Amino acid sequence: PNQMRWDPMPLPDSGEVDFVDGMTTMAGNGDASSKSGLAIHMYAANKSMDRAMQNSDGDFLIVPQEGALRLQTELGVLEVSPREICVIPRGIVFRITLLAARARGYVLEVYNKHFVLPALGPIGANGLANPRDFQYPVAAYEHTGAETSTELVNKFCGDLFQTRLRKSPFDVVAWHGNYAPFKYDLQRFNTMGTISFDHPDPSVFTVLT
Repeated sequence: PNQMRWDPMPLPDSGEVDFVDGMTTMAGNGDASSKSGLAIHMYAANKSMDRAMQNSDGDFLIVPQEGALRLQTELGVLEVSPREICVIPRGIVFRITLLAARARGYVLEVYNKHFVLPALGPIGANGLANPRDFQYPVAAYEHTGAETSTELVNKFCGDLFQTRLRKSPFDVVAWHGNYAPFKYDLQRFNTMGTISFDHPDPSVFTVLT
C-alpha cells in the first residue's frame, strides 16, 4: 500500500478548545475493552484545561509538535516542550495547561501493556534511551476550598464520561514507587548507526516500546 502521512492538526481559529476537546483519533487497531491494540490521536488546543482527565483505557504517550505543555498530575508537575515526550500511565489523573497561546501534537495510546525500554542486545549496557535520562515529578500538593469542585473526564472503552469531584484530585503530598508519569528529552537519545555500509534495522531508533 501507499505510505500515508498526516499534516499537523489545524490550530483552532475560533472558540475555546482544550486538550480533551481538541484530540482527534486518526487510526488504531485492537479494542480498548479487551486491552489489546493501540490508537493514534492528534491534538490542537488554544485553551488550558480547567478540568481534569483520567484515561482508564491505556497509557498516553504525548509528543508536542508546537507549544509547550504543563502537565499537572496526581504525582506532581511536568513541563514538556517540543523535542520532548511524556508518558501518562493508565489511571493517572492529569490536567494540561498551555504554556503558549496555542499547542498541537501527537498522542499514542497503548491498551495492553505499559511503555518500556527496548532490550539493547549486542549494543550493550548503554545506548539509545538511557534510564538515567528519564525525569519524574515530585509531589505538588494542590489545596482548594471546601466550596470548590473539579470536573473529571474519564475515558473508558473509547467513550468519555464526566463527573464532579468535591475536592482537587491533585492533593497528594508524597508518593513512592515506579508507577508514575515521566518525560524524556529526545536530544538525550544516543543514536546508533552504521560506520561501514548498508543501513541498520530501524529498531535502532526505538526510544520506548
